[in-house]
Amino acid sequence: MNTLLENMTGMGSMTDQVIANDLLIAAKTGIKDCAVALTEATTPEVRQILKKQLDQAISSHEKISAYMIQKGLYHPTQVKQQIQLDLQNAQTATGLA
Repeated sequence: MNTLLENMTGMGSMTDQVIANDLLIAAKTGIKDCAVALTEATTPEVRQILKKQLDQAISSHEKISAYMIQKGLYHPTQVKQQIQLDLQNAQTATGLA
């Protein structure tokens, strides 16, 4: 992110984390939506398309999670670290309001 935008938003390096979090949440939502649609599909052709979409959504989620873990933006197996990160994010968010 460029310095001007960082100064305007007051978010600095938090921006990459915010974007990655938004992508991760969107991927999770896509997985849930595809799974629900799959259970409602009435034709084999539609089920096949939805299964393919579900596989792609799961793959995207895996890639986003791996990126975030590698960058220290997400700690799904280390609860204390994730809570600390969530608290830091909450403090940043309240500072923006």
